[in-house]
Amino acid sequence: MKEKTGIKNYSFSLIVFTIVLNIIGILAVGSAKPSLQTKQIGGMIVGVIIMIVISIIDYAFILKFYWGIYSLNIALLLAVEFFGKSSHEAQRWLIIPGINLQFQPSELAKILLILFFAQFIMVHREQLSTFRMLMLMLLLLFPILFLVVKQPDLSTTIMLFVIFCMLLFVGGLSRKIIIGILAVAIPAGAVFLFLVLQPDQKIIAEYQQRRILAWLDPEEYALTDAYQTENSITAIGSGQLVGKGLNNNEVASVINGNYVSEAETDFVFAVIGEEMGFVGCSAVIILITLIAGTCYYIGTKSKDLAGTLICFGMGTIAAVQGFFNISVATGIMPNTGIPLPFVSYGLTSLVSMYIGMGFVLSIGLRRKAPERHTTELGQIGSELDL
Repeated sequence: MKEKTGIKNYSFSLIVFTIVLNIIGILAVGSAKPSLQTKQIGGMIVGVIIMIVISIIDYAFILKFYWGIYSLNIALLLAVEFFGKSSHEAQRWLIIPGINLQFQPSELAKILLILFFAQFIMVHREQLSTFRMLMLMLLLLFPILFLVVKQPDLSTTIMLFVIFCMLLFVGGLSRKIIIGILAVAIPAGAVFLFLVLQPDQKIIAEYQQRRILAWLDPEEYALTDAYQTENSITAIGSGQLVGKGLNNNEVASVINGNYVSEAETDFVFAVIGEEMGFVGCSAVIILITLIAGTCYYIGTKSKDLAGTLICFGMGTIAAVQGFFNISVATGIMPNTGIPLPFVSYGLTSLVSMYIGMGFVLSIGLRRKAPERHTTELGQIGSELDL
């Protein structure tokens, strides 16, 4: 397939959307915890530089080393298992020697998983719907899911599986298989929810069960596990149209009163709702939608299947993580502990998203060239061939 390159193919709009959303996040993080704002600004600068560098490189060249990408993913997650730092009853971080910087490999695992399976599916696309190939892909996925859920990080594990399913769907998995999987998965999900709600269950951790119970009955857990979510909803509602203003000193502020702990991460949307109001919340939702939509659009113009899969994978991360995080902050879903893309504090999450967007930009820069026919006869002939 012919490749069309040129500066006019460079998606400057995607860069603008991500940076504007990131700036909103920096303002919210700075208001919630001022000491972290400088680090978040540094993360944005590093992320933008890496994004631009990656966009210049031909993504197809990087994907040639897809087995190395898979090995790197496993190696980093194994390093967490053996050398990781523990915090809040979880072992998810590596300390980078010399600079004392924390690094969370499970966030980068999302990007590496997309890159690996994008190339793998393209190479084996003719056998994708065979039982043998599906089993092989599940075997390749299992170590990644196992190492992440063992940290424990159930929300990221779910996100990784969602990404994998999206890649299979876009990659061309047979509709019959998809319908068959859904016919089994939906009842199985209902049974799973029933089992994990039992008092003596051993399927998930106790704190994870309490989060689900608090979501189903927030009044019962209003002073314990539902406390964060209830206060988050109050904060968002109190912002009304334009909010109370960034870094305000209002005594009645939910954020200033520390009624939402660690608001700079999982509940950063509550900060935006209270201090920027409906306008700020709408801006975040619109920007996330634009980022996801731009990724999907670039994916439809990709010169190959791998490029399409990468774009749809990154669009899925932006859309689904955004939906999950905002749903938690507004009480639609149980607390998952998943970051809001480009907004929540977390350098690994932020830089990883910029890395993924760098690949999307690279794909857009090298999109397929439209087919043109120099004569009317040639055009008619082409249509007859179809």
